[in-house]
Amino acid sequence: MSSLHLGCRAAMPPSTWPERTSSTLSEAYYQPSLTAEYDEDSPGGDFDFFSNLVTKWEAAARLPGDSTRQVVVRSGVVLGRGGGAIGHMLLPFRLGLGGPIGSGHQFFPWIHIGDLAGILTHALEANHVHGVLNGVAPSSATNAEFAQTLGAALGHRAFIPLPSTMVQAVFGRERAIMLLEGQKVIPRRTLATGYQYSFPELGAALKEIVA
Repeated sequence: MSSLHLGCRAAMPPSTWPERTSSTLSEAYYQPSLTAEYDEDSPGGDFDFFSNLVTKWEAAARLPGDSTRQVVVRSGVVLGRGGGAIGHMLLPFRLGLGGPIGSGHQFFPWIHIGDLAGILTHALEANHVHGVLNGVAPSSATNAEFAQTLGAALGHRAFIPLPSTMVQAVFGRERAIMLLEGQKVIPRRTLATGYQYSFPELGAALKEIVA
């Protein structure tokens, strides 16, 4: 979890900070589902280890009282150059060995790193923004669609699936659930605040990253 604060911090005690923005994981907060659609008002955060951890993160970042404008950004899988999720995927996909994880039917909530930074900046600078924002792209994709789009961006087919049993063996049961089941997360309130995405579509985002 990361936190950003505005104001003259050295001269002001924490109780008088005017704004606070923190970031947690939407893919861990909302319960995995092949059919449900989650926005910022959807319930979550209480069904397994990772969801409870995110709930504790958000509670720890929350300041008491109503005098501070507070924003929580629940981010999806962050896509960018130089590491992160893409860093682990590029080699097999460049070799033509990439493909969907498990069935591929699970949703893959994603966001370009430029847009995550943009949402955090928007939350800090726009005084009307408060509460929870989903830091995910407005265009949803399944894991199979993500694999196909990444393969296309690299000029390769992506048809070799990573079996569920291998995912569980490599990542462990808890993390494997996040990869194998996923969830459809919608940035309804993020869009309503007026944030304009630089990379709303997966294809354009991946082409920029791998270029």
